[in-house]
Amino acid sequence: MTRKSRRIETWHPDDEVVEPLLRAMHLGRRRVYRQGDFLYSQGEVDPSFYLVLRGHVLVSSMREDGSEFTLETMGHRGVCGEAAAFDGKPSFTSAFALDEVEVIAFRADETAAAFATHPEIAVALLRIASRKQRIIAVRANYLASLKPQARIAELLHRLAEQYGLAEQGATAIGVSLTHQQIAALTGTTRVTVTRALKRLREQGDIAVEDNRVLVPDMKRLMQVAARR
Repeated sequence: MTRKSRRIETWHPDDEVVEPLLRAMHLGRRRVYRQGDFLYSQGEVDPSFYLVLRGHVLVSSMREDGSEFTLETMGHRGVCGEAAAFDGKPSFTSAFALDEVEVIAFRADETAAAFATHPEIAVALLRIASRKQRIIAVRANYLASLKPQARIAELLHRLAEQYGLAEQGATAIGVSLTHQQIAALTGTTRVTVTRALKRLREQGDIAVEDNRVLVPDMKRLMQVAARR
């Protein structure tokens, strides 16, 4: 079996959802960011939102205690910054280039002016916002859980649904994340993630082969996530 290259992004819209933005790239400006550059920073007002064409963007928020909470890692065709761009308020997140990143930067005011003649752009942005809100709501629900294992199981289940590959009678998660990245995505610590993953393996809820996570039974993993 030929394996697909592994991903590191954790959020990716369906191609049909983002297609109107691809057709409207002439409304934006192409930009390239070097590794380590910020597309936008938390607490600042940015009139633009971004469509990722190449590379990976980490979207995160700094908490009051100084720790970083990762919302998502955006890859090809990921969209970020649209909420703050349209409401004109300071962003509650930062977007950071993990490698060289190429984007189309759309100014919110110019994009909104095109809604009348290109309503499909508005629909695309609404669908993207709706999907993000749904994911955030689910994550907030699990972050309220006292059990880190439930949060981690929910993340693995979501990634398996989004990027899963059928392999050896299981679902192989085609996303490569370190324990530290999983901790940032679930509001836990690296040590907690290591312990939780070990427990999930011992219970047979996941398997790890060649640094890849396999889910033998998706329904069973979701049941683990539901245990509060």
